[in-house]
Amino acid sequence: MLGAEEFGFGTASLVALGCDMARQCHLNTCPTGIATQREDLRAKFTGTPQMLINYLTLVAEETREWMAQLGMRCLDDLVGRADLLRSIEETTIDLESMLIAAPQRFAVAQSKLPQSLIAEQLLVESEAALRGEHSVLIQHHISNYDRSIGASLAGEIARRYGNSGLPGVSITCLLQGAAGQSFGAFNMPGMHLILHGVANDYVGKSMTGGQIILMPPPVASFAAHKNTILGNTVLYGATGGQLFAAGCAGERFAVRNSGALAVVEGVGAHACEYMTGGIVVVLGETGQNFGAGMSAGVAYVLDMAGVFPNRCNTELVELQRFHDPDEIEALRTIIQWHGKKTRSWRAAQILAEWSRMQRVFWRVLPHELGVNGQTTIRTACDYVDAHAYSAELLSLST
Repeated sequence: MLGAEEFGFGTASLVALGCDMARQCHLNTCPTGIATQREDLRAKFTGTPQMLINYLTLVAEETREWMAQLGMRCLDDLVGRADLLRSIEETTIDLESMLIAAPQRFAVAQSKLPQSLIAEQLLVESEAALRGEHSVLIQHHISNYDRSIGASLAGEIARRYGNSGLPGVSITCLLQGAAGQSFGAFNMPGMHLILHGVANDYVGKSMTGGQIILMPPPVASFAAHKNTILGNTVLYGATGGQLFAAGCAGERFAVRNSGALAVVEGVGAHACEYMTGGIVVVLGETGQNFGAGMSAGVAYVLDMAGVFPNRCNTELVELQRFHDPDEIEALRTIIQWHGKKTRSWRAAQILAEWSRMQRVFWRVLPHELGVNGQTTIRTACDYVDAHAYSAELLSLST
């Protein structure tokens, strides 16, 4: 009635599914098995789709009861109807200036906004790969109103094949331009999104596999590692896959990352916030509050200026230098992958001076992951060993 035109259901929906508001999401100890990667805790989750359906049905029924009392047939008719509101007599605050009727709707109808056709084209052009016949290569120019590019394709792969992804074939999308929000959201195994340009926020949100590769256009004259190439809140809730970005990211990079490998050349504040798994390699400067709430996974940060210890939140993590030859070699291999995929000048520079550069990396490791970082060494080395002969990581096709 005051003018709101959209409604969000977040916390209440979680409670309907069994969340008991323990507020331990960042500790990987969720007692009801919702915000955790621990199998023993996830086994306790008892939520079902019907629980959420029941809650929203009851909300809708009660809303209609109130609307009937007001003589309204739909919610749209209530928007801006402040004339139907009355102040409680006991209040000492004068609310009359807020109770101004504005029956017209202010929002532009979604149908009037420019609609991206690329998502539909990707589905059509990928059909041979979706059927498992052969791999495909697709090229497009995209603009910032092309939002969630790759999400529909990922959904179709999941519908046909589940979490395992494409069966022995791949879909490579070679894109140029500026991607809108949520580029590569829900990316699946077998998907390779390669973008020459820049991307907005939420790149790789909830991705489960495949690759997302970002690099400046070939004609770019600026230094990539000193410029931003993707926005905020990248890899939010990702559980797998790889992200290679030849440039810097905004704030909250890899927040709640739960299994993806990511290489980036600089990050803003709050990177690796609430991270519960995966590997993050930062080949440049970071903002403040790095690793806040980080309960699992590992990060490697290049610290040429010696300022990173003052920018890392050490409440749950510790900074370590590392000297194990296997771990050092594993990190070098990951940087090699990054250089091959993105043609990164920064990666080439680091590798050319590796004997010196390897000594200024910090390992960021949660306190609870073991003495002397042994868990980290196994994690980093095992990841590289598992992908050492992966065609998708060693390929120079990009």
